Amino acid sequence: MFKKFFKPQFSMPKIALPTIKFPRFKIPSISIPTIPIPSITLPTIVIPFKRIATVLGMINTTLLLGLGSLGLFVSYINPIPAITPYISMSLATELFDGIVLLQANLLWSISGSVGLILAGFILHLSNFKPSAILKSPITIYKKVTIWRNWLLVKIEYLNAESAKWKTAFKIIMSPYSFLRMMGLSPQMAIGLLALGGTAGTGVVVNETVLADRSFTNGDSGIYAAPAQNPSATLEQELAWRKENKEDNTLRIVLADTPVREIKIENVTVGTVYTGSAIPSSAHTSAGGTAAAATAVLIGGTVVAGENAVPTFLEVGELLIEKSRCTFMYFDNITAHTINVIGNASDGQSINQSPGTSRMRAVGGGHHQAEAMVTSGGSYDRIHIDAPTSAKNGKIDKLTLSNLFTEGGACVFDRMKIGTLTIKLNEIGGGGNAGVSDGFATKEFKIHQSVTAANWNVSDNVEVVTAAPTSTLTNE
Repeated sequence: MFKKFFKPQFSMPKIALPTIKFPRFKIPSISIPTIPIPSITLPTIVIPFKRIATVLGMINTTLLLGLGSLGLFVSYINPIPAITPYISMSLATELFDGIVLLQANLLWSISGSVGLILAGFILHLSNFKPSAILKSPITIYKKVTIWRNWLLVKIEYLNAESAKWKTAFKIIMSPYSFLRMMGLSPQMAIGLLALGGTAGTGVVVNETVLADRSFTNGDSGIYAAPAQNPSATLEQELAWRKENKEDNTLRIVLADTPVREIKIENVTVGTVYTGSAIPSSAHTSAGGTAAAATAVLIGGTVVAGENAVPTFLEVGELLIEKSRCTFMYFDNITAHTINVIGNASDGQSINQSPGTSRMRAVGGGHHQAEAMVTSGGSYDRIHIDAPTSAKNGKIDKLTLSNLFTEGGACVFDRMKIGTLTIKLNEIGGGGNAGVSDGFATKEFKIHQSVTAANWNVSDNVEVVTAAPTSTLTNE
């Protein structure tokens, strides 16, 4: 309001100042030529300090371990006399005196040497990261599991294939198994299969399942216990098949390996079947009984040769039951317990000689052989022995059941037994050309060289017994 009132009364005149313009001048530009300067690349020098440190650490470790090992060596052995011809005498003297000083202070020498070795190992371990050391067992375990899984897959595949092949072979050999169960020999069973309506199957069985003889199948041969197949080496060394390629002997040779069980049952032996003949097998026990021929011979061996050591069969338990023999002889046996029960014989002589033999069992742990079991078969002879000098055969359990023999004696000689059981056997018919001679000849004989700490003899009878009158056509 004040400004509006006084403005007209006090208005001042405005004075405009003159404007002065100066002229513009242009300065010409001057171009200066540039001179190119060449670039110089300096070489890069990389020093591998880490590798150098590793190499130096390895050298130090080697030196420390070497010095420590050398200190331990010279603490007990002074090698200077051995190297004296190759070094100067003064140096040899100084070295000899120094080693003598170390040996004089043996405790300090050993402590220092061990300290150097530990320092070398500590220096070596310091080159590794602790995390790598901690993780290494896990890494190794993972790698092992990879190989384990790979191996298990292969094993499972092979097991599956093996089961399939076993089933196929069982189907193929079923006619053969049936004929063997009926009591036919392997040769006759194959012959019937080849001539009958199953000729094709017979050929397959002969070329596959029966290509190799085996103890389980009841095939004759010389078996190196506990092998299930005959030993070609033994058959060649013992001139067994060279003498008579048509023989049918079942022989088991025992040596170092103990056998858990040998079981032979339901077989015919000797001259029972047509065309059979017992090989030359005369046997005379030392100070015991003589047998012109042996259908069954089981025991140790009087080994021939200079400085040879006779052998025995060591048996935990021997069971002879339900068998038919023309003679049955026992000689040179020591047992803890002998049971003679329920035997019928055409003349018998049982000498109950006292003894002090211990209880016995045969073990072998993981290296003990498994059982050798056969059922059914026809043989001209059964022979179990230990023919190697100073090596007794060892069997934990030996079972002979339902042996039907003729033409030779069943002989048991040179044995060490825990428990011997002879029961329910029928013996006789070998006195006079197969005809009973009354009780003049003692077909069943336990010689006085058989001793036992315990005897159990009961229900054994003498009865008139002749040899089997019928033979079986079973080749």
